[in-house]
Formats: sequence, structure tokens, C-alpha cells
Amino acid sequence: MHTGNLTFPIFLQMVGIIVIILEFVIPSAGLLAIIAIASLGYSITLAFRVSDLTGIYFVIADLFLIPICIMIGSKLLAKSPLTLRKTLDKKDGVVSQDMELVKLIGKQGTVVNDLRPAGRAEIDGQSFDVVSTGDYIEKGEEVIVSEVDGNRIVVKPIKK
Repeated sequence: MHTGNLTFPIFLQMVGIIVIILEFVIPSAGLLAIIAIASLGYSITLAFRVSDLTGIYFVIADLFLIPICIMIGSKLLAKSPLTLRKTLDKKDGVVSQDMELVKLIGKQGTVVNDLRPAGRAEIDGQSFDVVSTGDYIEKGEEVIVSEVDGNRIVVKPIKK
């Protein structure tokens, strides 16, 4: 390269900056990031061959441009079809655990059909699908709700 010619280093800088932004939009498993780092690194190397001051200018420019590209890329990522646009939460009516079922903890009921270990039990006048803690529980036995995990009601027999 001819000393004083900055056309190719500037071109490599632009390629590196554009590829950084593309890394956020195109799934590449980091390949584009490697290309961007190589492009920017080689650009800086060529700039230092022109002069030390030119190389320092390129480094300073990269210190400002790379964070700006990351911010732009992050904004583009938010608009990308590859990004989950909506999170499900309580205000949208999505809960991982039914709060009405949590109120059953500690309540007693009667087994409607044999629990082996799953079956049905009547608790507070309502019939629920329940599972035992692993024990076989016969129809008619008294049980107590020991835990609720999601929509799974776990019962254990009441010792008499």
C-alpha cells in the first residue's frame, strides 16, 4: 500500500461498522462479529503504517463508533422478527400458578377414587384432580393438601 493512502483503511472501517450493526440483525453465531473485529483491526494496522497519529485517530474513532453501532444494533434487534416481541405476565392474564389452588394448601378433603398416585379428591365441596406424595390412597380416606405446584395439587393421607 502506498504511504499516505487512507482509502482502503477507511473502507475497512466502514465495512467493520456496518458488519457490527448486521451482527444484531442477522443470526450468524458470531461469524459477523469476527469479521467486524478483523476488518477494524486490519484497518487500524494499515492506518498505523501511514503514521502513528493516523492510527491513533482510527483507534479514537472506533472507541466512539463501536458503542454507537451497538446501540443502533440493539434498537434494530428489538424490531427484528427474530425477537420475542411480547412477554407474558400477570396483567395479561398469564400466571404459572392458579392463586385459587394455592388457597387449598392445608385444607382437608376426601378421596373420590383410589389415588395410584393420581386421582380425584373432594376438597371444600369441589372435586379436584390430585396426586399423592407417592403413596397409594384408597377411596374414602381423608387427605390434606400439602403443596400446589402450578396446577398440580399434592395431597397426603391424614394419619389417624
